[in-house]
Amino acid sequence: MSQVIRYTGVRVIDPASTRDEITSVVIGKGRVTAFGAEADAAEVHAVSDGAGLWVVPAFVDLCARLREPGPRQHGTIASETRAAAAGGFAHLVLPPDTSPVIDHGALAAQVIEKAQAAGHARVYPIGALTRGLEGKALAGMGGLKSAGCVGVGQARRPVASVETLLRCLEYAGSTDLTVFFSPEEVSLAAGCAHDGFVASRLGLGGIPDTAETVALATAILLVEQTGVRAHFGQLSCKASVELVRIAKDKGLPVTADVSMHQLHLTEDAIDGFNAMAHVRPPLRREADRQALIAGVREGVIDAICSDHQPLNAAAKLAPFAEALPGMSTLETVLPLGLQLVRDGELEAGRLIAALSSAPAGIIGIPAGSLAEGGVLVVDPSAAWTVSADTLLSTGKNSAFLGRTLQGRVRSLH
Repeated sequence: MSQVIRYTGVRVIDPASTRDEITSVVIGKGRVTAFGAEADAAEVHAVSDGAGLWVVPAFVDLCARLREPGPRQHGTIASETRAAAAGGFAHLVLPPDTSPVIDHGALAAQVIEKAQAAGHARVYPIGALTRGLEGKALAGMGGLKSAGCVGVGQARRPVASVETLLRCLEYAGSTDLTVFFSPEEVSLAAGCAHDGFVASRLGLGGIPDTAETVALATAILLVEQTGVRAHFGQLSCKASVELVRIAKDKGLPVTADVSMHQLHLTEDAIDGFNAMAHVRPPLRREADRQALIAGVREGVIDAICSDHQPLNAAAKLAPFAEALPGMSTLETVLPLGLQLVRDGELEAGRLIAALSSAPAGIIGIPAGSLAEGGVLVVDPSAAWTVSADTLLSTGKNSAFLGRTLQGRVRSLH
């Protein structure tokens, strides 16, 4: 039986109920059961002084690679959901580009069962939009939905034609599935870094903003035609924020997210051929970073994701252009988000909403509030240094290695 604990003097932030106050709470069975005077009078197993601590909903991540199904040298469902829980994430969305691809219900069900057996966090697969993610034949979306997939998508794999994509969206709409886009026009994305000054100086092939915005604009036009729900993930540039703003102003059923590292890093981070900062989409300009933060602040970008991609040490030892892109991020999302709050870039309530209630609503799960889906007790001032020893993820590939950050999860209920 889980303990019922009273925390006194904690800051309670619950975007779902617009609550932000310092008070007492009682936490039991993964939810807050009482506030204030009612909490002070409740019978509990233990009492803890919560001065300086926050109580917030458990986080929901809209994009996390767990490296399973597939070769496990970079991580497993068990190892990465353990890291997720340490970072405050009780719910994780898994893209379909696993090995094998999640293009049938049996594999989706297996992923869900493995996560349940590990017991650290719940995993929600995205099913493949096309069979094998090959971009040609439509996948069996009805079966994927029945197996527990919260949407369908292509990850960053191309489709054969715009006409094929249109048919996919029509089918997804008929099955009431959200389509997840990581927008990228493959013919413009042959490089490995943002097409700007730093890449030019280093002699690296560039990926322009238009690799993202051409694909995004095309998708938005097809969403307008079909009416399908669409989520645009891991946006990286100012122009994408403006396109999503226009789509929302027109009343289209679209949502968007950005990865936390895109809110902190720019193309300057790859200087010296730093492969730890080799990510896709690439880190872009300071103007893009500022626009992405403003997008989150204003609600144009609904959610912040981790875009967690753990890799073993060998994957980052090759020359920059040949090193695998990706960053291990689940455990640094919270402290980096708190840094934005301390810097005055985001309000605390907006940060927590972008990590909990907003993503929960996007995938339609009962989570993201203090009433259901898990509760975090957070110490926002706890300092720790990012290192191979402090990261629980199998992947130690972080651009923040050696950095001292503030903010840690004290407990996940």
